[in-house]
Amino acid sequence: MTRSISILGATGSIGASTLDLIRHNRGDWQVEALTANCSAKKLAAVAREFEARIAVVGDVACLGDLREALDGSGIEAAGGAQALCEAAAQPVDMTVAAIVGCAGLAPTMAAVERGGTIALANKEALVSAGEILKSAVTQAGATLLPTDSEHNAIFQCLAGNDIAQVRKITLTASGGPFRTLDAEALKSVTREQALKHPNWDMGAKITVDSATMMNKGLEFIEAHHLFPVGLDNIKIIVHPQSIVHSMVEYRDRSVLAQMGPSDMRVPIASCLAWPERMETPLEPLDLAAIGTLTFEATNEELFPATRICREAIEAGGAAPAVLNAANEIAVEAFLADRIAFTRITAVVEETLARYSAPQPATLEDVLAVDAGARIRARDALESSTFV
Repeated sequence: MTRSISILGATGSIGASTLDLIRHNRGDWQVEALTANCSAKKLAAVAREFEARIAVVGDVACLGDLREALDGSGIEAAGGAQALCEAAAQPVDMTVAAIVGCAGLAPTMAAVERGGTIALANKEALVSAGEILKSAVTQAGATLLPTDSEHNAIFQCLAGNDIAQVRKITLTASGGPFRTLDAEALKSVTREQALKHPNWDMGAKITVDSATMMNKGLEFIEAHHLFPVGLDNIKIIVHPQSIVHSMVEYRDRSVLAQMGPSDMRVPIASCLAWPERMETPLEPLDLAAIGTLTFEATNEELFPATRICREAIEAGGAAPAVLNAANEIAVEAFLADRIAFTRITAVVEETLARYSAPQPATLEDVLAVDAGARIRARDALESSTFV
């Protein structure tokens, strides 16, 4: 039976992986809406290929280029923040929420409030607005499927089991490209080096987050919201091979681990086919060829991001939203060669120290906190140097 799907963030790495899976299972899916921030020609190309009904750019300045690229196709073109939310609210069997950063908050909420099934790849939605989003999921009767490789791994390990029987959840981290460097070497890390992840093919922002370990800290917060076992029962361990994607330990000390290739098409396929399974074009996992799987403790002295994230969720209130906004600003500055790699987490910590706000109760509150935190983070950048 053909199912309908909308992909928010269709031109990013998650969107591209999702479309590749659909390409290999073309008769199973009808694409309703595809969105991008801009990338008008790329968006138009995939909209034509998959015969989408509507294509939307978040940046309204790109709408003219999109309309030109779609001319004669019969595909509707739209642009702007409201158009993104309207696309997200389309009645489909599944919505893939893969817009990176806080920009994905409102469209993700629009999809949730419609009450459908959402494959959530936008971790910032849970980091910045976890309680609000979960409340909306409950009220709308929506189904939230975690698409991050780690959270999808946990989801798979929990299948058929009562979360009350869980003793501990362990998130695995590759450690990024710089885990073996010392403090002095980290100071001279370049943008180009940070964008070369040893295992995963991801977008620029997430790749830098992986290098700082901020991505794992954000995933710690996300896991807290998705799997309520208590903060003390969620751990992070470095696993450089990225073969074990996460583990769940039960009361009887048995540990279930989900393993697979370092390819986002694996967790995406899990969501697309849930509660069943689907074929993927990937090569099977060859453990004999891999040979060795290793694990090591995190180094929060050199990579303090996981500590900062843990302290932010322990503090609660607006702190996680402030953390997320400050990190987006700091990563943006690093990618623009304005600050050193080691200043990314420093800017985040300085922003958390400078700015506090009441606990947000609505999405509008979260967006207001986000805007305020970005102002403070930019102030913190003024004292940032390459030393």
